[in-house]
Formats: sequence, C-alpha cells, structure tokens
Amino acid sequence: MSTTRLYYTDSYITSFDARVVDVADDGRRVYLDRTAFYPTSGGQPNDLGTLGEAIVADVVDEGAAIAHVLENPLPGDASSIAGHINWARRFDHMQQHTGQHLLSAVLAEVYGYHTVSVHFGRDYSSLDLDAESIAAERVAEIERRANEIAAENRPVTTSFEDASQAKGLRKESDREGSLRIVSIADLDRSACGGTHVRATGEIGAILIRKVERVRKSARLEFVCGQRAVRRARADFEGLTRIAVTLSAALEDVPALVAAQSEQLRSAENDRRRLEREVAAYRARALYDGAAVDERGRRIVRHDGASMDELRNLAQAVVALPQALMIGTLSDPPSLLFASSEDAGVDAGRALREAVTKLGGRGGGSPRIAQGTVPDSSRLAEAVASVLSAV
Repeated sequence: MSTTRLYYTDSYITSFDARVVDVADDGRRVYLDRTAFYPTSGGQPNDLGTLGEAIVADVVDEGAAIAHVLENPLPGDASSIAGHINWARRFDHMQQHTGQHLLSAVLAEVYGYHTVSVHFGRDYSSLDLDAESIAAERVAEIERRANEIAAENRPVTTSFEDASQAKGLRKESDREGSLRIVSIADLDRSACGGTHVRATGEIGAILIRKVERVRKSARLEFVCGQRAVRRARADFEGLTRIAVTLSAALEDVPALVAAQSEQLRSAENDRRRLEREVAAYRARALYDGAAVDERGRRIVRHDGASMDELRNLAQAVVALPQALMIGTLSDPPSLLFASSEDAGVDAGRALREAVTKLGGRGGGSPRIAQGTVPDSSRLAEAVASVLSAV
C-alpha cells in the first residue's frame, strides 16, 4: 500500500478527492490512494483539516503509506472522499520551513555557521548551530541579510534528482534513489520533503527572537510571516505599557530601565547592609541579656518573622564568643539553630537529629542549620530536643 503525496509537487493544494484504500481502528485510521495532507516529518508538524465530515486529528508517515487519524470514524461504506486542508496552518508551516531554509543558507554561506538540527514549534522555531555563541551585532546582520533576500522574492522551486547525481546540496543526504530537492534561487539547494512557499517574498518578515547556548551549540530562535508580525506587535505593546508606566518616550525606555535597575541594586545593597547592622545591634542586646549555662555559653532564643531575619540575626550572634541561638517561625513551622565556633556544638547534626525524630527534615553546617517540623504545635518540642542535645 502506498500513498501519492500531492504536496510533493504542489504545496498550495487545499482540496482534493481520493479513493479510500483501507480503514483501521474502527474507522478512525484511514488510508487513501493520494493525499494533500502533510504528515509529521523532518521536524515539521502535520496538517489538520477534514476528510468528508470527519476531523483529521493527526497525519502519520508510515513509510510508503500515510495514515489519516480521525477524531470521529469514517462511514463504513465510504469508497471515495473529499479532503480539505486547514490552509492557515499549512501556510504558516510553509512560511516557517522556507524561512528556515533561507536562514540556514545565510548562516552557512555568509557566516560559516552550519545547522546541526531544526525544531518547528507551535509558537516559534529554532536552529541548533555548530557554534557556541553568536555576538549580538552578528545576529542583527544575519536577520537583516535574511530579510533582504526574502524581499528579493527569489523563486523557490522543487525538483526530483537521483541521489547519486544531486550536486551542490547545502547538506549531503544519506538517502539513495530519488531525492526531492527544494531550491532557493542563487542561494540554497536542500534535500527536503516539506511544504514550501513559491517565492521568498511569501515568507514575510523573518524575526530572530534570541540566541542561547544549549550544551555546546548556539540555539537560534526565530519566527516568520504572520508569527513575526504577531510577535512584533506583542513586543511593541509590552514596551508601550512599560513606557506609559514610566512616563517616558518609547525610545528612552531601555536607558531609563537600566538606570532604575542600577538604582534598585544599589538600594538593595544598602538595605542588606543596614539589616546586617541592625542584626548586629539586636544580637548584642539579646546576647547580653541571655542566661549563661553551666559551660559558660549564652543561649539566645528568638521568634522571627522570616527565615532571612533569623539567618541575619544568627550570623551576628555566632560572631560572638560562646554563643548559641535557636529561632523559630510558625508559618511554615521552622526552626534555625546556630553555634559559634568556640561553643563546641555541631549545629547541623543537632538540629537534624531533633527534627527527624519528630517527622521533620533539616540540616546545615556546623555553624548554622535550619529545618521544618510537620506542624507548629511541635516547634516547642523540637526546640527542647535541640537544647537537650547541647
């Protein structure tokens, strides 16, 4: 059983008639003598649409044959059927796929970056390149050049050539026999079974979203056509809202945000410094007021509002001689235990043993440790357990 693939010769076919060759899975898996439905292949998602009155949910490449997976079963007596492609989805995939060919060719021929793998997603597509990074200014050059070629409206053609005779391919194919070659005039020849536009102008705008390092490759994320328009509109609207919030002109937003970010970082550093200073004063006051045990150690007890507050206070307390501190939080039920170096206590071990007995978890260093207990009613028991161990 084999299926004639109409999209191989004409990606613009949206309706067709075909003969039903076989039906499986209670009428939900249909095989035709010919189809315009593209199956998931080569990273490109499958087409959607209808066969008769049935909705096509998936299209599967089974080698020589193509299976149409339906949401609802085909009538048992159907011998021929009309197919209709979801054109908006098909054309979007055509724009992304041809845009990928163009981008990969520009990256290879002009800049020497070769495509290792391709991913076509619902919202964006990406290329993994044989480079660890690409400078931001180079990314802008690549995008500009790709859009210049798209605007030249170069013909995109399809041909079939024997693998042994196919020359000048951007990436050599390991297939034998007849190859389907997709060519962009004066730029690219690639073995490809996907659907493509007739000329580069139909790709529309090509927008490179970002480049990030993934393992040892640079991953370039891009969108084409209406996806690029929608993404650019969303970006513009987002920046406009920021500009309105800042009462600034759109072009002034980057510098203003950078300046305010620096101010926030500076203010955050000042806040943390002041918190440490306050913690040092509070630690001294609590330390001076704490009772001295039989070993000459002062045990500071404190109920905190946050774990950050307890940690700041604990760091200040353990900087003092012969000091222990135990602090608690009611929500979530937590405790922190700290010991100065000369107090002779491993805070991590003592706290872990105490909370584990109560069904909690915890640990840390010999100086500072923290943990949790199942509920706040067990905090007092946890505190008593820690103190009894020291």
